[in-house]
Amino acid sequence: MRQPSRVAGRRVRTYRHPFAYMIPPTIPNLIARAADHPFLGEHLAMGTGVHSDIALAQFGGVQLASAYEPIFDISVHALAQSLSSGAEGVDRFGDELGFQAVTQRLDGAPFDAFDPFDHIADDQELVALDRMSRALHAINFFGAQRHGLLFLRVHERLLKSVKYDHGRHFSSVLLSFGLNPSRVVIELPAAAVAHKTFLGYLTTSYQRYGFKVAGNLSNAGQILSVSETARLDFIKMDAAVALRDAMVKPLVGYASRLRVPLIFNRVMDEPQFLALQQYDVRFVQGPLFTAHYHDRAV
Repeated sequence: MRQPSRVAGRRVRTYRHPFAYMIPPTIPNLIARAADHPFLGEHLAMGTGVHSDIALAQFGGVQLASAYEPIFDISVHALAQSLSSGAEGVDRFGDELGFQAVTQRLDGAPFDAFDPFDHIADDQELVALDRMSRALHAINFFGAQRHGLLFLRVHERLLKSVKYDHGRHFSSVLLSFGLNPSRVVIELPAAAVAHKTFLGYLTTSYQRYGFKVAGNLSNAGQILSVSETARLDFIKMDAAVALRDAMVKPLVGYASRLRVPLIFNRVMDEPQFLALQQYDVRFVQGPLFTAHYHDRAV
């Protein structure tokens, strides 16, 4: 968008980002825009009854919904707090970096009973479902005017099925919705992080289309795959595994040298949380905080 202005008597033109004056969209508004995409329009719709305020996806006779796990920055006021405040103090000294989207069955049945990703043999169908899920989560996230970053997992088989230009399709979808890809973090599985060359290609490709990129580590040694050629925006590590292997301190130190923020996820209980605090951990995520966050919201 170009706006004329005057500097020292001269008429000049200034440029503003196309999102600068964008009115925040609502979930119904985003669902209406999704109708312009044949596949999304077929599978995404507003819920009904008690779910009339959210978007849902219909797939294989099952309705899918969005849930969000908060990712907390516990460094903001943590040093001024007593460790005895424990997890109950998260709302006092933790700021949300963002949220990780989780696909849920609306009927509340265990997801293991019907995992739509793992039960699809056709790669192209899986790619379509993976994209549909990410679109659903983006609609419910941005349409509800949530703050922070939106972390979205990408299925390993999609990464292998799409040969090039990773991020191009999803970026075009978000832009057609009027949404900014820079607030979305594409989360890569550990299998992709394990291959340094492939990781570098994926990271560069997604970042080229405006996304941030996070990489999951299956073990502490995988952090060695992260380098200048694979400049991730975030690294994620299972807290229980890091604590079990006594690798929290080395991971924090190495990530600091790389200048890549490190998120410890799957924090299950308060002892794990307190153990992490001893090593200047900054970002945490997991069932402990998710339950507390939802209780606070209620």
